[in-house]
Amino acid sequence: MRIAVVAPARSIRPESAARGAAFAALEFPEAELAFDPQCFAEAGHFAGPDALRAETFLRYANDPAYDAIWFARGGYGSNRILAEVMPKLTDAARAKTYMGFSDMGFLLGALYARRIGRPCHGPMSTEATARNRGGPAWRALAWLTGKDRRALEPGLDGRPAAAFNLAIITAMLGTPWVPDLTDHVLLLEEVGESYYRIDRMMFQLANAPQLRGLAGIRLGSVTDVPEGDGPEAFGETIEAMMTRWCREMRVPYLGRAKIGHDAENTVVPFGIA
Repeated sequence: MRIAVVAPARSIRPESAARGAAFAALEFPEAELAFDPQCFAEAGHFAGPDALRAETFLRYANDPAYDAIWFARGGYGSNRILAEVMPKLTDAARAKTYMGFSDMGFLLGALYARRIGRPCHGPMSTEATARNRGGPAWRALAWLTGKDRRALEPGLDGRPAAAFNLAIITAMLGTPWVPDLTDHVLLLEEVGESYYRIDRMMFQLANAPQLRGLAGIRLGSVTDVPEGDGPEAFGETIEAMMTRWCREMRVPYLGRAKIGHDAENTVVPFGIA
């Protein structure tokens, strides 16, 4: 199986790619990873200029020789290439699986909105580290290579689902890139945000006409909250916050999920697994 690794947002270091390739060779010898040099390009914040990131993504997405695209990392920037890449995807792109999370939610959501390929919220290629013992990378490759259900978020129950970083899906609201999530369970995660910002984003999500008809909401990890901006300062736990907003939305709050910026990050295929 041939898997292309590209970086539509921020770049990665060569040693991260080497570590990911070595992990794949050891654990999944059937997977041939191709890290494009664009992954290491730098243009300010981004992994190369917008034009380079768009061209690289399109080159692999439209190449029938590759079975999947595994995003290198998040950061910020994939939204800047949506208008360029989406109209140019071919039938070869429709046959692929796409995996990533965080900022990659822009691409995953836009692909799902147009029923292009099989987008999955899941770990990225740089997540084979000593700290997490390669667990997230194993789950990603297990799903990409063999649809191993052990890689899936354990709470998926047969209903269609979608997963996003909260800041990403709220940034997509009001744009043409948001998929129809009617009757879907929406899984959310967040990193590096104060509780008041999370509450503000939930206000936006709860009042967005584009998200009417959800079957439920689940919450993944909420990590790296700035010191002093957590539940004590805000006066409400994250569980209470989610319960309150779901009640206002008249959508069931279905509890926690194993997704997010931590070692428990699992795979959530958009739609029905």
